[in-house]
Amino acid sequence: MVTDRSPTAIDEAGWHWLRVKHVTGFPRQARDGYFPAHDVMRPAATTEADAPGIDAGKESLPAGPETVRDADRLALETTYLSGKWLVERPAEAVDDLWEAVVDDVAAERFWDAKVATAAGCEAFGESDHAVLVFTPNYFDRTDVDRVRRRLREEHGVTKRIRYRPDVYTLGGVHEARLGPLADSDAARFRA
Repeated sequence: MVTDRSPTAIDEAGWHWLRVKHVTGFPRQARDGYFPAHDVMRPAATTEADAPGIDAGKESLPAGPETVRDADRLALETTYLSGKWLVERPAEAVDDLWEAVVDDVAAERFWDAKVATAAGCEAFGESDHAVLVFTPNYFDRTDVDRVRRRLREEHGVTKRIRYRPDVYTLGGVHEARLGPLADSDAARFRA
C-alpha cells in the first residue's frame, strides 16, 4: 500500500485524497517510462489534429461538438492533457481495488491514481469512494481505452464508467469557455 492505512481507515478531517506519488514520484509529468512502454503520445507532441473524434450520439456529450473542440483547444493551450477514469466503490470494496490499482501504477500499467478517503467521502457527502485512474494524454484514445480494458478485465470494473479530461476541472477563469463541460458530471468518454 501507499501508506500503512487503507482509504477507508483515513478519517482525519482535511485528508480527502490518497495519492500514489509515494510509488510514482512527483510531478507525474516527469515519469517518462510510461510513454514508451505503452507507445503513448507525449503531450508536448500533441496537436489539434490528434484530438479524439466526437460522436455525439455514442458519447452522449453534455455539450455540442464545437464546445467540446474548444475544450480540446484549451487543453492544448494549457498543456493540460491528462484525464481520468472515475470508478466508484463502496467502503467494503474500495480497499482491495485501491491496492490493485497501486500495484498497477507501480508496474507502470497505469500512469497515476488517487482515491477518496473516508474523510473525503464525508466531506464530499458521498457514500461511495471515488477511485481515479489517470492517463497522461486523453488525445491518445488508444491508451485511454487500454486503461479502461484493464480496469474491466483485471479489476472487475464492469459497470459503465466515465472519463473526464482534467481540463474540464479548470472552472473559474475558464468556466464560460467550458460551459456545461465544467459540470462535475461531464465526461468526454463513457465505457
